[in-house]
Amino acid sequence: MMASAEALVSFLIICLIIPLVYGWKWQDAHATFYGGSDASGTLGGACGYGNLYSQGYGTNTAALSTVLFNNGASCGGCYDIQCNEDEDPQWCLPGTSVTVTATNFCPPNYAQANNNGGWCNPPLSHFDMAVPAFEQIAKYKAGIVPVRFRRVECRKSGGIRFTINGNRYFLLVLVSNVGGAGDVVSLSVMSSGSNQWEEMSRNWGQNWQSSNSKLVHQSLSFRTTTSDGKSITSFNVAPSDWQFGQTFEGAQF
Repeated sequence: MMASAEALVSFLIICLIIPLVYGWKWQDAHATFYGGSDASGTLGGACGYGNLYSQGYGTNTAALSTVLFNNGASCGGCYDIQCNEDEDPQWCLPGTSVTVTATNFCPPNYAQANNNGGWCNPPLSHFDMAVPAFEQIAKYKAGIVPVRFRRVECRKSGGIRFTINGNRYFLLVLVSNVGGAGDVVSLSVMSSGSNQWEEMSRNWGQNWQSSNSKLVHQSLSFRTTTSDGKSITSFNVAPSDWQFGQTFEGAQF
């Protein structure tokens, strides 16, 4: 009986917490598209992921407007998007939705009005989607459509990836392929020569930096924290003979 009660409490906690963490409340926005029919024009971007194909993000990606991008803190977050067919039945594909990962920034265009070209101007919520993602919810000829969106859990294949760049005096670590909440808010590193965690600072997008030269020639562990407050540790994910430019796969949420 006690086990059943504990299971019930656990279930209720999950039902209460998950919607708060991932924001299961639909919000209104608009969506456009960019990057060409094969999404090749979406590679690179302000989150620092580079080749979205090899990094596992594919073509279900989007650039976020200023208010959603949050200076790069939202990079890696996942959004469920539906075209609002009640507002635009001509161009929306009924009964469809797509989950996209935030991989880029849609900059404001203050020379254009918010309702006529300045789609990504503050305080607007806007998704500039890769063409293949956009075409899953709306017709290409629409150009721009009203949408509803909500944050959802990211489901990724394999572990979190840590790509180490920089030089012996400046370590720059790109964190990608993050499941769960997806958007990393804190990254800490610990070398095999120390038992102390060092908090790294965000350089840009999901690139995190450290100026600790003692990290070189040491095996490295990383502790990753996402916006839902969850942390996961990848112990000794990079061996002591790691080289700049290499990518290592760790644990996953």
